[in-house]
Amino acid sequence: MSRTMRGSTSDAVHPVRPDASEGSPEGSWPLRPVVAEAPRSRRELRHLATLGDARAGRPEASQRLSSDHHATIVARTEGRAHSPFMVLLVLACTLGILLYGQFLLNPANRGDLLPYAAVIVAEAVLVVQALLSMWTILSGGQNPRDFDFHSTQDTLYDEAEIDRLGVRDQPHLWPIVVDGERKTVDVFITVYGEELSKIAMTVQAAIALQGEHRTWVLDDGRSDEVRDLAGTLGARYIRRLSSNGAKAGNVNHALTVAKGDYFAIFDADFVPRPMFLHETVPFFVDEKVAFVQTPQSYGNLVSLVSRGAGYMQAVFYRFIQPGRNRFNAAFCVGTNVIFRRAAVDDVGGIDTDSKSEDVWTSLFLHEAGWRSIYIPLTLAVGDAPETIEAYSKQQLRWATGGFEILFRHNPLSPRRNLTMDQRFQYMLTATHYLTGIAPLLLIMVPPMEIFFDLRPMNLHISVLQWLLFYSGFYLLQIALAFFTLGSFRWEVLMLASVSFPIYVKALWNVLSGKDTAWNVTGGKAASSPFNVIVPQVLFWVFLSLTSLVAIWRDWDNRVLTLATVWNLINTAVLSGFLLAALREARAIKRAARSGSSARTTVGAPIAAVTTVGQPTPELRTQVARPLPRSHEELLAMSDEAAAQARRDQDRRQLLEARLAVEDDQRDHGARQHDPSSAVGRSDFDARDLDAREKVDS
Repeated sequence: MSRTMRGSTSDAVHPVRPDASEGSPEGSWPLRPVVAEAPRSRRELRHLATLGDARAGRPEASQRLSSDHHATIVARTEGRAHSPFMVLLVLACTLGILLYGQFLLNPANRGDLLPYAAVIVAEAVLVVQALLSMWTILSGGQNPRDFDFHSTQDTLYDEAEIDRLGVRDQPHLWPIVVDGERKTVDVFITVYGEELSKIAMTVQAAIALQGEHRTWVLDDGRSDEVRDLAGTLGARYIRRLSSNGAKAGNVNHALTVAKGDYFAIFDADFVPRPMFLHETVPFFVDEKVAFVQTPQSYGNLVSLVSRGAGYMQAVFYRFIQPGRNRFNAAFCVGTNVIFRRAAVDDVGGIDTDSKSEDVWTSLFLHEAGWRSIYIPLTLAVGDAPETIEAYSKQQLRWATGGFEILFRHNPLSPRRNLTMDQRFQYMLTATHYLTGIAPLLLIMVPPMEIFFDLRPMNLHISVLQWLLFYSGFYLLQIALAFFTLGSFRWEVLMLASVSFPIYVKALWNVLSGKDTAWNVTGGKAASSPFNVIVPQVLFWVFLSLTSLVAIWRDWDNRVLTLATVWNLINTAVLSGFLLAALREARAIKRAARSGSSARTTVGAPIAAVTTVGQPTPELRTQVARPLPRSHEELLAMSDEAAAQARRDQDRRQLLEARLAVEDDQRDHGARQHDPSSAVGRSDFDARDLDAREKVDS
């Protein structure tokens, strides 16, 4: 039973939304805890539950966060994912996949060897991936929130300590308790040249997370502006000597400084929501949980590339990842995730041998027997790649990580300490980007028929018969995507069809052992998209010429062939992509002529940060922390300031008394008109000036 359907009131700590009359804006309202009894350990709760004293031992359900957007996310992921219509649609897609596979593999339908082999290889990859995806989706009805999770969430904050510190109106200072023990949480924000405005938004949101935590900015860009920004906003700052290990090395280095029980990771462009820790930390009551992953949701779906890249991930995060929970195979995606420190230490830290450190670290954790959790709640919103260059770099990095698993750490090997379900799930991940190479093989089929009269299927098969099986495979999957996304997203199909050069390059890099530089998705100044899409331009020229030849041939034969239509569709898809690239290139040129920069700075002046120890040279690791901000630190500062003020007042009174005595002596000497009094007066004048300067200082 979901937690929203359980009891009414609670005697545990839970967030309460203030009335609308309090004037808090939507999405920024403060959270107040309700007075509750002391947190109980998991053992005590289970003991009381087994005795049947549920009223005294089992805390009743706390009042859920009543955000409309939050409820929408739950409804669209946990409810809609396994509605009867969704299950029926998945079963229909599975049937269509099987019928299409039977049609292709029927020896009676086989055509010429070369195009038939290309079609079989490409469609086999797509069919296997589709079947495994359907299996995973149908397995995703399990809710990872069990009794231990709910009881821990209901008693997550230390009420007695909140009252003692007087921080009831400051949710980001509420002490976190898991299984009766107070826990320390570190929040890491990885930075590598992103815009200051984006970093500022993420840091501010991270500091405001509900639950006591420490926010760290891990700056591999080595920017003094970022350092000063962190100090101004109240975050700690770490800058290391080198960039070895890229993002993974950055996190591992931070773990040598931050010693919290758990640590969350956010990319610089992903802004967390206040309830992130409240929704994820309770899972760690299970001592075998290594990490809790949340989706990547995007808020900048404003261009063709960003919409295509963003919606391309929607099915994965809404349906595939929840299905992996059943098999303990949900993997980390690098951001919007929280780890147990002990688990990461157990596998030697975040993996640094791959640019896809997230999935590799997940694999090692699963092999070591740890458990992973994925929850389909949007708890952070970030940016999808907005340019073709950024999209290409992102996909190249992800595809390289997948192919590395396939060829260097094959999940099906008997040496892997994985369950059979986990082996299939990681094999699905490792071979996923082969589906991006399949369009390359299919694009070459029509030219084979146009130039060499080589056909993939037997001539006795009619176009209508072929379309019937073909639509049973593809149109049903489009219908599934339509139901998932709420509309038809042609941008997704376009990007999936034209991205094959990226995946071919990733496959070649892995097979040849070529290493590639690590790049963030955004943040650097954009360059012309045509610098990275030369293969697509060459294919467009080839397909355009092929289309002219095909039209001339069909006109001469007075028959429109399927190969001509197929080739024209491929040419049109590439043409749309190149038009988008042309618009992007013009926008970049206009921005360059206007003198605007991709890097944005914060308008307000930034104060200097207080560093720990002596100032360090540029070529040294730098660790900085903000001025103390906890209640205890502020009390200590106020006590010290009061003591210092008393000492200053005593010294001032002493100096003023001495000055008064000296003034009296000087006046007395002046009245006597004694020659020696002149010397004494100048002496007094010098001491008077010195004393007054001390008072002023």
